[in-house]
Amino acid sequence: MATEILMPKLGLTMTEGTVEHWFVNEGDEVHAGDAVAEISSEKLTGEVVAPESGTIIKIVAQAGDVVPSKAPIAYIGKPGEQIGSPSPSLSVKEPKKVETAKAVSTAKTEMIEKEAGELIFITPVARKMANELGIDIHNVIGTGGNGRITRLDILRYQASMEQAAPSIENAPSTQSVSYGAGLSGMRKTIAQRMMRSVQTTAQVTNHRKVDITELMKFREEIKTKVKEPLTNGELSINTLLTKAVVLALKDTPDMNAWYHNGEYIRVDEVHIGMATAIEEGLVVPVIKNAHLMSLSQLGAAIQKVTTEARQGSLDGSLYSGSTFTVTNLGGYEIEYFTPILNTPEVGILGVGAIQKELALEDGQVVEKLKLPLSLTYDHQIIDGAPASEFLSKIADYLQDPYRLLL
Repeated sequence: MATEILMPKLGLTMTEGTVEHWFVNEGDEVHAGDAVAEISSEKLTGEVVAPESGTIIKIVAQAGDVVPSKAPIAYIGKPGEQIGSPSPSLSVKEPKKVETAKAVSTAKTEMIEKEAGELIFITPVARKMANELGIDIHNVIGTGGNGRITRLDILRYQASMEQAAPSIENAPSTQSVSYGAGLSGMRKTIAQRMMRSVQTTAQVTNHRKVDITELMKFREEIKTKVKEPLTNGELSINTLLTKAVVLALKDTPDMNAWYHNGEYIRVDEVHIGMATAIEEGLVVPVIKNAHLMSLSQLGAAIQKVTTEARQGSLDGSLYSGSTFTVTNLGGYEIEYFTPILNTPEVGILGVGAIQKELALEDGQVVEKLKLPLSLTYDHQIIDGAPASEFLSKIADYLQDPYRLLL
């Protein structure tokens, strides 16, 4: 009996993947361990390898198809060998057989095929509302799991159209916009997530500089007093800043929260996302329970998750669940920028390059070191004053660095 080549499960949160490209054709001979296809999920890309040596008998999922994890995408064996029944490992909510993306379904989700085989996930309630309201679902961005269109997405779209109606009443109709069109893999996922973020949130950014002159003195003092070498980033600016953010989040629980599908949830634990650039784009590995970590533990955790993310070896479960994100462009000499929310989070902090400034102190001109910070927040949840207070708390911790050790 032929052997299945399965859609892998890249981490605990992956439920399905997209076949991006096949490296082989039906009839090709392969060896065990050879890469046969490239696949992607919402967070990751990877290669599927042949589980054994043999001939590719049948490819059942074509490039662009979305297939549940652990479902077969091809079969390998001897020429002419019979293909058995699909793997029984599929969930009862998933199809028993996968031939194309049209077979992907769940009990509470309907699907419609866009042009070029792209799929729209939509709940039955949302689809019924769209039909009743005369809304073309191709124009609606879904905010549910896997980009699923929900009832709230339909309501938001209706409200936005009603507000825009006076200005476009006499304008010609426009074609539907497909965010991420023309892109593929991780780049397409990033485009879709960014557009959903700006479409479903009211994003505002506050900027300010923080005097970190005392923080830099604190670093040097600790380094001279600790006999063991500090090789895990314990006293890096990123680690010290992240520690200040964690403490400020514990002081400001409204900021350590999620807002999704009309539900606002404060989270007791602090899970920090660290925006990390990789060759394919941008990922956000997560440091779970950062509020329980000392500076040395936090530095080691930051180093570990960012390194493994760049190497592609990070566990898939550490790409989701963050409650607040930090993104640092200081290495590129950027001073201020406007980071986009990593929804469903309600806040993200952008970090710029350290600036040297002259100041008058006790009648003398002295050099000060300033760190530019850019806080983007969802104005639906957080107003300007509490957002500014949160930024001030971060500054307070950085300007009184011994508090970072408490």
